[in-house]
Formats: sequence, structure tokens, C-alpha cells
Amino acid sequence: MSFIDLFQKKRKYATIPSADRSVTRAGDGGELLPEDKPKREIPEGLMNKCPKCAAIQFTKELDKNLKVCTSCGYHFKLSAVERIQMVMDEGRFFEYDAEMSSEDPLEFPDYVGKYRKAVDATGMNDAVITGEGTIGGFPVVVAVMSFDFMGGSLGSVVGEKITNAIEHAMQKQYPLIIFSTSGGARMQESILSLMQMAKTSAALAQFNEQGGLYVSVITDPTFGGVSASFAMLGDYIISEPGAAFGFTGKRVIEQTIRQKLPDNFQTAEFNLSHGQVDMVVMRKEMKNTLTRLLDLHVVKGDLANGR
Repeated sequence: MSFIDLFQKKRKYATIPSADRSVTRAGDGGELLPEDKPKREIPEGLMNKCPKCAAIQFTKELDKNLKVCTSCGYHFKLSAVERIQMVMDEGRFFEYDAEMSSEDPLEFPDYVGKYRKAVDATGMNDAVITGEGTIGGFPVVVAVMSFDFMGGSLGSVVGEKITNAIEHAMQKQYPLIIFSTSGGARMQESILSLMQMAKTSAALAQFNEQGGLYVSVITDPTFGGVSASFAMLGDYIISEPGAAFGFTGKRVIEQTIRQKLPDNFQTAEFNLSHGQVDMVVMRKEMKNTLTRLLDLHVVKGDLANGR
């Protein structure tokens, strides 16, 4: 082994076994020719590779397991629509403010182009879907954020839709559940984005004064202005396993305090051990857990009265 080989970093490859293991040998030497090896074309989207353990799984099997890796338990990111279908009874959902969209209030360069690209890619008008439905038979108002729309950034539309959802919950006296995922405030809206932190927090304070139940569900990742406002104001704060959340990233904190932080810093499990969340719940148990919490707090007679 040469000196270069000794220090050369080895690459990791994922191998898909072939059903036909026979190969063609070339010439009398019997050496394998790369072009003679059997090739298998895999349709795009047929399989997924786990970003944590590198296990390769059929997409259909992954979907059946609620997009949780069967090998290591890694929770893949979900779109807002996928999460609604998993949590709401029969996937039924009455949406609020479906047509609300940003109008580039500060005329930030290239904002409109990036915004339209996100709309086309996700089919959403912004980074959150709000509305009402039932979970375990209990009526609820729900807001579900989606990281694939501009990183789930908190802008004017997201803040307005979440505030409206809180007000609907107050009017109808329904419990409120918010599924958060975000990289933070939307920089293209500057101070208008930061104002949404105060607006949503003030609405939640009114909701709390009326005795409303608010369950905050943290999903991976949740940072910045979202974690510094409504995501951490729940009566119950639940997190999916391995979800990273905090105000700013680990690297920035290490550079600021000039200290090495634990490997599991800012994960759901780390925050649970330090009192930042109430429970860490597997995705397959999320709906049952929410149903039990609703059952604890919602008086049966309220359902008959439309509450």
C-alpha cells in the first residue's frame, strides 16, 4: 500500500444486488469486463436512500411505514399535505385562507421569482396550510408548515394564516395544533417577517387567557423566529425523534462561545433531557398521542354543543 493510499478516504457505495449473478468472461484470461456486467435500470423514484444509515428501501414500503426508515428509525421530512393525510381522520380537512399569497411588500430583488418557483414546486401558496378537521373524533384547528416551501420560512402570509387559525380556534373553542418546521424568518420580508413573531405570540396569549388548549408539534428542522415564537409556546410541546430545533444552529453557537457542543445537541432527545419538550413521539404514534391529549382536555358534552 502506497503512502497516498494509506491516507486516502474511502468512499461509501450502496449496492443493489442483481437477480442474475452470471457475468460474461472475456478471452482466455477470464477477466471481467465492466461493459459485460449485467446492468439494471432503476426507474426514478422507485427507491430511497436513508440519509442517516444509507439503507436503500422501496418507496412504496417507506410510504407504508409513514416515511420512517425501517432500518434505523430516521424520520424523513413530510410535506404539509402528507402530514394532514396521516393525522386527520380519513385525511379530511377544511382549509382556511387557501388563496392567500405574498405580494413582495419590500420589492426585494428576485423574491417574486423564487416565490413563484416554490409555488410551482410544492403546489402551495406559502409555507403553511391551516384549517380544521377532526383527530380521533375531536374537532381541532390545525396549522401545518412545510419545509420544502422556501425552507418553511416565516413571512407575512405564514404569520397571518397562523394568526387567523388561532382566532378561528378561539371563536369555535376548538383545540389548536401547530406542526412546525422552519429555517427561520423570511429574509426577503425583513422587519415585516420579524413582526409575525409578536403577532402570533399575542394571539396565542389571548387564546391562553380563554383557556384554549394549544399543542405544539416540533418536526425536523425548526429554527429561528418560529422556534422563538409560537413553536415553543404550547401547553404541550411534542417532538418527533431526532428533530433538530433551537434558535440558531450548532456551528454558530460553537463559534460564539468557543466551546465544543455535544454531538446530539439540539436534537429532540437532548431537548427532552433538558426540559425543553414534554415528550418525543414516534410518527406512527403521533395521532394516538394527540387523541389521548384531546380526550384529557375536551369535555364530552362540548362535542354535542359543537365545541
